Amino acid sequence: MFFGENPQVVTYSAQPSYDIKAKSVYIYICYQFLHRQRYIYIYISLPVKKLIYIYDALADTMSLKQKRNLYDAQFKLKVIKFAEENNSAADRHFAVSEKLVRDWRKQKKYLFERTKRAKRYGVSQYLKLETALNDWVLEYRHNGYIVTRMMIRIQAIKFTRDKQYEVGTGFKASLGWCSQFMNWCGLTLRQRTHIAQKLPKDVEDKIISFHQYIIKQRKEMAFEFGQIGNMDETLMTFDMAGFRTVNKKGDKTVRVKTTGSEKAHFTVILSCLADGTKLPAMVIFKRKTMPKDKLPSGVNVAVQEKRWVDKNLLQQWLKNVWDRRPGALLKKKSMLVWDMFKAYLVDSMKKQLKKKKTTQAVIPGGCTSLLQLLDLCLNKPFKGEMHKLWNNWMTEGDKPLTAAGNLKRPSIPLVIGWFKAVWGFIPEEMVHTSFLNF
Repeated sequence: MFFGENPQVVTYSAQPSYDIKAKSVYIYICYQFLHRQRYIYIYISLPVKKLIYIYDALADTMSLKQKRNLYDAQFKLKVIKFAEENNSAADRHFAVSEKLVRDWRKQKKYLFERTKRAKRYGVSQYLKLETALNDWVLEYRHNGYIVTRMMIRIQAIKFTRDKQYEVGTGFKASLGWCSQFMNWCGLTLRQRTHIAQKLPKDVEDKIISFHQYIIKQRKEMAFEFGQIGNMDETLMTFDMAGFRTVNKKGDKTVRVKTTGSEKAHFTVILSCLADGTKLPAMVIFKRKTMPKDKLPSGVNVAVQEKRWVDKNLLQQWLKNVWDRRPGALLKKKSMLVWDMFKAYLVDSMKKQLKKKKTTQAVIPGGCTSLLQLLDLCLNKPFKGEMHKLWNNWMTEGDKPLTAAGNLKRPSIPLVIGWFKAVWGFIPEEMVHTSFLNF
């Protein structure tokens, strides 16, 4: 018979007692090859034993070439129950290959222990390691510490150094293994919800107008890449617990241990240039006097009773950061992109920037989440690395306690050291690419 756009039976002959078997073979082959849009001639005027052999061989061959499907444990158990007497009968009834049916029957005792997708190759080969790692995750979560996927992978590598877990040299703690481990242990990533910024009704018009202004200024002034800057303020706390942690599925409460300083905020000012240059960061702490401790160099530190960027602090930032950028002494024409903040828009600030030959590009109100380059591209990796350093500090080593026995928050010199390290970690290529995509 010929299978193409118009399949036709060329010859069909079988013994009457085997008509049903032969017809079922014909239907199966017809469906498979029509689905793959193949052209093939098959003659069914063969002995029934050979016909069944051809059917089984074709079924196994086509099942290897097709895209692999995913079956859950309940479906596999249903197939196994149907196939207790005859594998090929279950094969035809559920449209799966006979080889899969045989494999599932061998894994029957493991399938009863699983409620979701079953493993294809039996139990894990790192059972001792994964059991100990699961206990480690549960212990950390019980104590309120954040657990990330990266922390799980690092801890797994540490466990491999212990011979009791019987792990060979080929174990790499890959992302795929981590996903399988979390699925096996019933772990998942939990995240805190937040409310996004409400966009204005005329947001499209504002974005187009802002882009037109930038393009016009660049054409008229011919700014160099090294003279186009972006500045943004970001709020941070001394407790930099992340929004996600590995936790047991189904738990209604996800507890995270901190030092109790979630409301102790400070402001960080980040700025960069379009050629990839990162200007020194500025940190503003909420206090009246400067810290007496020795502070790391390379970061500008300021204090303010409300840790807000007021007119005086903005003048300090212009003097210590913007005026010290490459090319500032030559008073090259420059552009500075920042938010619509009251302190930025006063007449005295406009006059001062005009003397410095700096053109302001003010992001329209309500469009910060769409146009602020630092928010879109750099703040996320910056804060992500800060969260990692804070998590490591929380989980490793002894920390000082208060008189009441509570954990003390990280010291100001330590936090400033983190800022310096993380800001230096951001590659210049990322900064430059962010401006190009802006």
